[in-house]
Amino acid sequence: MSCELNPRILTYLEQVESGTIRACEDQKLLCAYVRRCFETEPLRTDGEQLEKYLGLARYFPFETVFPWEAFLFALHLCTFRADGMPRWPDALVMLGRGAGKDGCIALESMALLSPYHGIRGYDVDICANNEEQAMRPLFDVVEALEAPGQTAKLKRHFYWTKEQVTGLKTKSVMKGRTNSPKGKDGLRSGVCIFNEIHQYENYANINVFTTGLGKKRHPRRTYYTTNGDVRGGPLDDLLERAEGILRREEPDGGLLPFLCRLDSKEEVDDEANWQKANPSLPYRPDLMEEIRKEYREWKQKPGQLTAFMTKRMNLPQSDGDVAVTDWENIAATKRELPDLEGWQCTVGIDFASMRDWASVNFHFKRGEERFDVSHSWLCLRSPDLGRVKAPWRDWPEVTPVDDVEISPELLTEYIAQAGQHCVIRKLALDNFRYALMKRALEGIGFDAAERKNIQLIRPSDIMKVQPVIDSCFTRRLFTWGDTPSLRWAANNTKLVRSGRKDGTDTGNYYYAKIEGKSRKTDPFMALAASMVIEEEIPDVIPDGFDLGVIT
Repeated sequence: MSCELNPRILTYLEQVESGTIRACEDQKLLCAYVRRCFETEPLRTDGEQLEKYLGLARYFPFETVFPWEAFLFALHLCTFRADGMPRWPDALVMLGRGAGKDGCIALESMALLSPYHGIRGYDVDICANNEEQAMRPLFDVVEALEAPGQTAKLKRHFYWTKEQVTGLKTKSVMKGRTNSPKGKDGLRSGVCIFNEIHQYENYANINVFTTGLGKKRHPRRTYYTTNGDVRGGPLDDLLERAEGILRREEPDGGLLPFLCRLDSKEEVDDEANWQKANPSLPYRPDLMEEIRKEYREWKQKPGQLTAFMTKRMNLPQSDGDVAVTDWENIAATKRELPDLEGWQCTVGIDFASMRDWASVNFHFKRGEERFDVSHSWLCLRSPDLGRVKAPWRDWPEVTPVDDVEISPELLTEYIAQAGQHCVIRKLALDNFRYALMKRALEGIGFDAAERKNIQLIRPSDIMKVQPVIDSCFTRRLFTWGDTPSLRWAANNTKLVRSGRKDGTDTGNYYYAKIEGKSRKTDPFMALAASMVIEEEIPDVIPDGFDLGVIT
């Protein structure tokens, strides 16, 4: 079976495949994936509808569409299965800043409101974290409708105010939607278009927006975004799914993964590579000149201008001088843990204040591989709780405590219970935290003086283990399972260079918080404590214990 490729689709495929345009590996994989779908599935692209949609561009200042946009619209809006349903009703579109994302949203919205679409009541909801992002595409549509010489003609097909646009034939309405809960439960969307999904920290608002889908034919979701600084949120989940689709690791489920980014950080020094992140660059010389200027500024102060790599090139960059490691190394820890029943381990405890966060980390080792199980407690009466920008309510490994502080016994009860399934060789915590935990730890058989199964650690101990932790990140030796709080804490941690009083650089580092109130590091610091004493774990696991299978 082989279906005919629409010329708009074929043009972009051939540009990428021939190297006429410089495209990232994700785009090359996408082209191979699209060809494979048309070769193996009974698909049809409605070319007449597509040309009518693209013809609406003449009412906008950009007048025409770029090849990548025509390719995207052809697949997302105009390609159908044999049963008449859209083949790719959902699309993730990650573009470098300046590619024309808002204009693309405006054109898609106008197309779906127009008589060319034809589905009655197909409401277009632009969803964003703030009003400007939600309303900007709507303003672009209104400006097109009010442009001199166009209003009289377009009034026959659209009615508009400053707050919404209505397609007169289908009574479909376009609105901008923000996180305000007002009116969201009554949505009857045909399409939800998310603008800058990288800003979402959890699925709370996404779920409310999308629960209105399915009441109209051909429901769609479109995610337009640059990359961002929020890690472990919906965007990372979508990127993981998109990469799985492109690499043939999982079925697509109707998601079209259109990702544009550099393949490596080293590519940024060749400006010809920039179009990998921004496919509009070959057609926008003014934008190219602006990015050249930003590049020069970034080269001078890379640690202070991280948005250049994150937003322009779609490769998230932590402050190079302080980051514990690249986010890619942290994200790589999300692998399935083996069956750890009966394994020997060390345990680390960390907290700054029992009125805030407290964490326990069980650390296991097999050869060079490290496996960690983390659990944390969060005081709901913490004065800093309102500043914590993380979806901790969705994290099962975080236990909320509605009390004036976290009781030490909560930690020791957890250690005692989990310790029934493994062999704890030793426990480590900061020397200055021991006094508060001493009695509770003695109650479960741990003390530093008599049994000597507790090691009280100092900052110098953490400095010694920091190179080991760094190596484990770089070589992807950590496996943490599905534990987002530990990845979040690692991403919140920075390296601070240690120096002597005379100013001499020692070449050593210690860990600190990137931001003292809202970005907690306790789960990661508990891991660091447990690694200080990891030599206590023997290399051989006792006979009779099932190691399980690492997936």
